Amino acid sequence: MSLFAYSLVVFVLATAVATALFRDVLSVIVVFGAYSLGMAILYTFLLAPDVAMTEAAIGAGVTTLLLLLTIARTTRPTTDRLRERIHLPAVAVVGAFVLLLCTAVVPEMYPVGSTETPVWSNLDVTQHYITETYNDTGVENAVTAVLAAYRGFDTFGEAVVVFAAGVSTLVVLKREVFA
Repeated sequence: MSLFAYSLVVFVLATAVATALFRDVLSVIVVFGAYSLGMAILYTFLLAPDVAMTEAAIGAGVTTLLLLLTIARTTRPTTDRLRERIHLPAVAVVGAFVLLLCTAVVPEMYPVGSTETPVWSNLDVTQHYITETYNDTGVENAVTAVLAAYRGFDTFGEAVVVFAAGVSTLVVLKREVFA
């Protein structure tokens, strides 16, 4: 992995920890929005643009907006402390888990774009998609055919989630902002 990828992972972990430690609700919402945006960029880097768009739209966009609208309509409690006290046994357990993941799982991952990945090394599957996509779907673009036909239910589910979030946001905005 590149320096950019490691920096992005550190950013995502730091925002996740900050989200858990801050006591001020507004600070938590802002940091959580940054976390979602970092995850969207990470998904893009890992060549999963459909997941990245969903994370950006729902996590960084709609969820942050709805939480900010909620806090605007309610009263914020006054707090003396900016962040929670750190529970050291929990930090030790989470740290051990992250260390285990970093030492056992990350080295087993294939580099991004590697031709050694199972999808490239299994020529039967790859060749099937390349040669049979047009015959099976009638769509000339193989990527569009895979998203629309082979992964149709998954793509439909993602579209329904994004559409429902958009409609919910418009309903809340119309009711709360324009009323």
